Amino acid sequence: MPVVHRIAQLGFGSGTNELYDRARPSYQSFVFSHIAEAHIAEGVKKSSLNVVEIGAGTGIFTRALLAHPDWAMAIRELKAVEPSAGMRRVFSETVTDERVSIQEGTFDTTGVETGWADFIFIAQAFHWCPDYNLASAEFARILKPDGALVCVWNLADRTRSPWVADLQALIEQHEKGTPQFRHGLWRQTFDTPLYRQFFQPPEEKVWPYVLPTTAEDVVERVCSASFISILPDDEKARVKEDVLAICRRREDKVWVNESEGIFEYPYETLVVIARKK
Repeated sequence: MPVVHRIAQLGFGSGTNELYDRARPSYQSFVFSHIAEAHIAEGVKKSSLNVVEIGAGTGIFTRALLAHPDWAMAIRELKAVEPSAGMRRVFSETVTDERVSIQEGTFDTTGVETGWADFIFIAQAFHWCPDYNLASAEFARILKPDGALVCVWNLADRTRSPWVADLQALIEQHEKGTPQFRHGLWRQTFDTPLYRQFFQPPEEKVWPYVLPTTAEDVVERVCSASFISILPDDEKARVKEDVLAICRRREDKVWVNESEGIFEYPYETLVVIARKK
C-alpha cells in the first residue's frame, strides 16, 4: 500500500496549498536548458515527449517547464502524480494546458503505463520517498529504454550569508525527524539493487544564484514548510517573530532596493539526472 509520511500528509494537506504555491520559488531557466541540452537528442520532433512528474505539488515546476522555450513545444503529454488532494486541487486551478493531467499516486505507485515516459521529473519532493528500491523499480517500469529520471531541488544557501545560516538553524529546530533534503538520505537510492540494475550512475550539477526577497516573503516561505505549517498557532507566531528578527538585521544583507525592503536571498539549485540502462 502506498505510504506518505505523516508530516507531509498534514503539512501539505488542504488549507496549506495556496500559501505553498505563493511562497515557494519557481525554477531557473538554466535548469531546463541544461536538461534539454544534455538529454534531448537533436532532431527530436516537436510534441513528441511523454513526461511524468511525481510529487507535482501545486504545479510550480510544471508551469516553469511548460513555459520554457526548450520544452514548451517538445512535450506531447504530461502526466502529473501527487498524493495530496489539496495540492492536486491547486495544480488543476493553476495548470490549464490541455496536454497535462493530474492523478493521485506516489513514488512507487504512479498508475502510469509501462514504458510510456521519456522523462520523469521530481522537483522538491524526492527526499520524502519512503522506499528508494521500490521507487527505482517503478521509475524503470514506466520509463522508455534510455529514458531519464530528473530530480531537482531549490535550496537556500546557508554558506553564502550569515542571516541565511541563522534562518536555516531556526527552521531545523522544528523538523520533527522528517527526511529533509539536507540529511542526504535520498542518496541511498543509488546503492539500491534495483537502481543499480536499471539505471546508470547519476549525474549532478549545481547552480548558485540569488532571488530578490522581502522579510514578509521569507516568513511565508518558512511557514510553507510542512513541519512549520502544522505548529500550534502560538508556536508558529514565535517562529514568525524570530524570522523577522533575523531579517531585520541590516549588517549582513545585500540590498537590492533598501527603501522598498528588497534584499538578496542566496539560493542554489541541484539537478540529479539518472539515465535508464
